[in-house]
Amino acid sequence: MLLEYFQMIDEVVDYDEAARAIRCRSRTPEASPVFEGHFPGYPIVPGVLMIETMAQAAGFLALAAWRFAKMPFLASVKEAKLRSFTAPGTALDIFAALAHEGAGYVVATAYVETDRRRISDCELMLRLMPFPSDAFSAMIRARAEAIGLTAR
Repeated sequence: MLLEYFQMIDEVVDYDEAARAIRCRSRTPEASPVFEGHFPGYPIVPGVLMIETMAQAAGFLALAAWRFAKMPFLASVKEAKLRSFTAPGTALDIFAALAHEGAGYVVATAYVETDRRRISDCELMLRLMPFPSDAFSAMIRARAEAIGLTAR
């Protein structure tokens, strides 16, 4: 996980096309400039970055489900719950599933666990749009491939 670059997903562990679900893995870094201010002497991952982690898992799921034909952009967050603090070095399992689709949007449910204990969850709406450029599409495909998600 590179917090400063918003690369929140380290690895796609499983993509289940039939179930329209994905499981990802990540480890929060031991050190990051983010922790210098959040909070000095008591570093924890900001809640908004936990939401971003779930949104990225849902985004990779949408990319795979639409075979990289459209780019998902976060449109809304609903019912976000941050149940526990996340310290540096924490191993995270991130799950997302598509719940609904229509009119250029998808709704996904997502949650994060550590040691099989749920630490955050939310419902997300993603807007599906054309890629803004071929270069951007190539960059997203390269990132997806680097974490183990390939266009099928």
